[in-house]
Amino acid sequence: MVSTDVPALTRPSPHPALPTAPMDVTEAWLRNRRLSAHTRDAYRRDVAAWLTWCAARDLDPLRATFLHVNDYARALESTVGPRTGRPLTPATVARRLSALSSWYDFLVKLDAVGANPVAGADRPRIDRDHSATIGLTPDEVDALLAAAEAETGPTAARNRAAIGLLADLGLRVGELVSLDVDDLGNERGHRSVRFVGKGGRPRRRALTPGTAHVVDTYLAQRAAAQGVPVTELTGPLLVTASGARLDRHSVFRLVRRLARDAGIPAWARLSPHSLRHAFATTARAEGVPLEDVQDAMGHADPRTTRRYDRDRHNLDRDPAYVIWAARARRRG
Repeated sequence: MVSTDVPALTRPSPHPALPTAPMDVTEAWLRNRRLSAHTRDAYRRDVAAWLTWCAARDLDPLRATFLHVNDYARALESTVGPRTGRPLTPATVARRLSALSSWYDFLVKLDAVGANPVAGADRPRIDRDHSATIGLTPDEVDALLAAAEAETGPTAARNRAAIGLLADLGLRVGELVSLDVDDLGNERGHRSVRFVGKGGRPRRRALTPGTAHVVDTYLAQRAAAQGVPVTELTGPLLVTASGARLDRHSVFRLVRRLARDAGIPAWARLSPHSLRHAFATTARAEGVPLEDVQDAMGHADPRTTRRYDRDRHNLDRDPAYVIWAARARRRG
């Protein structure tokens, strides 16, 4: 149900502008979506970028057509990402248009526009067999963990906990930095962690003995430094020296620094998502069923999980052999 706390909208005026402050409309839209804080920030930026593009062309967003959205998409495809120095990937462009489509769906529900202009736009085709993420082999993950284990200093224990959670659980970086101490628990003999995943879905995962150990060690050191029992610790799970929540950019830097120390050739292009990628590919290579990997990663679409199955095109796995063998047994 749409919240009643929504800015009043009217039909488009002759002047190229939203009838109310554009970001007020955006905030109302975000309040009506179950989204993580990271996703909210991303969607907010996506809509702001579209509004800026429209303003530069004296275009009223409420009068935009799919032709305008197509022009915007082509502009995005030629935009160079500040971190990569390369044009935005089709997946990134598609995600930005998806956010914009949701925003317009909200405006349609409010009768501010008659139709969603993104619906008829030409969106980039996404190759589900391809991922722009630089992956890691199991040996490289081991080397990364060893580099974290070899660290000394006041943040070493926290860094080991962060890398352990990324490697063993395949968490998204936003999920990692959003964890609170109170999210840790015990369930039916398992150490566990609860968090809000993509799409605002509550999720829980089991902590491996190794990860539980590094997390416990980190919390014990943190509690000792504060002069309190571990049971009295509250707030963010991973914190900076000042006690603030560790942010995603710090985790990016941590992964690359440890990868460099570990001698991983592609260290400068790695990201926390590289460990998530490695989690999925290794799980499938070790024979974990697709549906279990899908559940662990929080993928709504199994096709997203399948692209991590590097061996799925191996002809040894062609179902034709299974059917032929079953027929032979019946005839035998």
